[in-house]
Amino acid sequence: MKRDKIIIGSRGSKLALIYSNKVKAQIIKNLPINVEIKPIVTAGDINQKDRLSDVGGKGMFSKKIEIELLENKIDLAVHALKDMPSIETDGLMTNCFLKRNYPNEILISRNNIKFNELKSKSIIGTSSFRREYQLKQKREDLIYKLIRGNVDTRIKKLNDGLYDAIILSKAGIDTLNLNKYITQEFSVEEIIPSVGQGVIAVQCRKNDNEIYEILKKINHDKTNVCVTAERELLKTLEGDCNTPVGAISILNENYITLSAELFSVDGKNRYFVKDTKSLNLAKELGNGIGEVLKEKSKGSYKK
Repeated sequence: MKRDKIIIGSRGSKLALIYSNKVKAQIIKNLPINVEIKPIVTAGDINQKDRLSDVGGKGMFSKKIEIELLENKIDLAVHALKDMPSIETDGLMTNCFLKRNYPNEILISRNNIKFNELKSKSIIGTSSFRREYQLKQKREDLIYKLIRGNVDTRIKKLNDGLYDAIILSKAGIDTLNLNKYITQEFSVEEIIPSVGQGVIAVQCRKNDNEIYEILKKINHDKTNVCVTAERELLKTLEGDCNTPVGAISILNENYITLSAELFSVDGKNRYFVKDTKSLNLAKELGNGIGEVLKEKSKGSYKK
């Protein structure tokens, strides 16, 4: 290999750096080379007050890192897949994924009170319309309020009394060894997670064959199949961080089952589709379910 060093671009949060170190370890396991991690402050890290959809969408966490990748300042980029836009940036490709962590959601509450036992008018912190609408289907009597910031910041806001409970992904809590705070876990059937939730994605330049060959060796095939279906669904819906959609793929031997739910913009109407196809038809599965959801919803999920 021509390079004597590989530079990984990553957000600078504690969680993002752990993800990047996992990628680094996988690369070193396959290739004895010096790997450096370069923390990059993104627009999403700077603005931790406003809802992402109001200030630029999911690209807030990836755009600056992608620019450095395109400018050859880094060799590859590590992202939480759920934070990436569904449309790939020109000149880049994301087709390497580490083995999926737990994709499900968890509840952390003050006084360790479970969701169904929370008092009416309790304040629930969440950063996404999807989670808000899903939870409203279960309990309309609670107050759902925006919360931003990294995991530690959100837990502090909870403990400071700004919220009675918060909803987070289990993958982040597991990675940060904060499981002691978990009040309740939801199955992926109870709350369908975000597209790509729990997946670490690695992005590189399309013309960088050396890096591409390295990433092929660390890619987890089963995870790749799952996210292919989920991301194709999101792409078919022309979805972004405004889109209140959840999707989860489950593999069973030679088959993949994709469950997806979509909400109208106001959260009042829910549309659900579930289907199964052979593994080699994962992309077609995602596209097909996306088309059915578009037809069922009559575009009501778009502003």
